[in-house]
Amino acid sequence: MSGPATRTAARRRTGDLLTYAVLLAGALLTVAPYLLSLLTSLKEPLQLARRGTLTWPSPWTGENYAAVLGGQYTLLPALVVTVQVVLVVLAGQLVCSVLAAYAFARLEFPGKRVLFGGYLATMMVPQVVTIVPLYVMFAQAGLRNTFAGIVLPTLFGSPFAVYLLREHFRSVPQELEDAARLDGCGTLRILRHVVVPLSRPVLATLTVITVVSQWNAFLWPLIITTGPTWQTLTVATANLQSQYNGNWTLVTAATALATAPLVVLFLLVQRRVTESISLTGFR
Repeated sequence: MSGPATRTAARRRTGDLLTYAVLLAGALLTVAPYLLSLLTSLKEPLQLARRGTLTWPSPWTGENYAAVLGGQYTLLPALVVTVQVVLVVLAGQLVCSVLAAYAFARLEFPGKRVLFGGYLATMMVPQVVTIVPLYVMFAQAGLRNTFAGIVLPTLFGSPFAVYLLREHFRSVPQELEDAARLDGCGTLRILRHVVVPLSRPVLATLTVITVVSQWNAFLWPLIITTGPTWQTLTVATANLQSQYNGNWTLVTAATALATAPLVVLFLLVQRRVTESISLTGFR
């Protein structure tokens, strides 16, 4: 009896080791470019030119970060604009998507299925198809190179957010809402005090998706803005790269600072994201 059991346990351990080896290799392949960029940002331009990118910084220097944080090539104004855009769009996306998703999940009104199907079908339309007519509309409305021009296209929710929340709201037990109605709660109070508290993991996931997409948005801010006044971080970093193409230590410092807030955000809410995967049934 011990022989087959021992062989089974050995095969299981071997399989686990192979699985962890593959996962470790994938993690290294994913993280390696970021580590290489970070090491490059800590070098002097002359050191990078002489020793290449695969060497350890010697000596270490923080001049590149000082330059993009408050020096000659500062990205702080673009960082402030980006934070404002992300916060405003995030608030609008959460409020509008929650209201729309609850309406599609629980309320009954004529044409609900057709309206939801048509709204969901807009996910199939690439952004480049709508970018020109959208720009023409905003230019004619006088919103070119304004804060409103940057945030309005994505302020009132998105098809993916509505779909994600609708699927989760449909899984909330109807009995909880019926009990709240017996206590005298209206639709908005039920949404606020029953449905939303039960949806925190999904809302955390939607928050991460929205912040990342808006933080990394490049095409629309590039088209709708001119000059440094309303320049976002992605556009400013791209301009820095085009102006100082040979100074890769400066460019990598800027990109490292641009990605750092997203890494911190994911580390803070990764548990909520994992919970939402099990709640929504995504695999």
